[in-house]
Amino acid sequence: MARNRPKVRARNLEDQDIEAIVSILDGWEGKLTWELLIEIVEQRLNARYTRQALNQRVRIKQAFQLTKSRVAGLPNARSKSSLGLGATEAQALLERLERIEAENARLKVENERLLEQFVVWAYNASNRGLDAQLLSQPPPRVHRDQTKLGVVRKAAKL
Repeated sequence: MARNRPKVRARNLEDQDIEAIVSILDGWEGKLTWELLIEIVEQRLNARYTRQALNQRVRIKQAFQLTKSRVAGLPNARSKSSLGLGATEAQALLERLERIEAENARLKVENERLLEQFVVWAYNASNRGLDAQLLSQPPPRVHRDQTKLGVVRKAAKL
């Protein structure tokens, strides 16, 4: 029997949520669909997002596509070499290796995208007369010694 509860909007995706979802995709094995991903994300993050909300984030979209192609190329039964390890230890090492390889592939794609963005920024900056020396200047230091309390005390004296 389905309960008729009003749908509650999930909280906005923050950087740590996106990182967690991408990490889920890095370790994904087996068939991958948006619905399966949404279910796992709901279990791990206690928030249900739509396919559109997840697909809108570039990192999640690219990680999904890379994982989809990686999973499609893997055979169902992976051959395990015996290195003198038990079956569970060998399986755990293989899973860790696959996860690290998937993360590495995703990070390479993200790095490529960021480098492309940098080239666009550098081109646009040079068109506007900004040189590398000007763009490489460090930002101004933040003065953390002054607090709002000092401003409040000054106002109280008046």
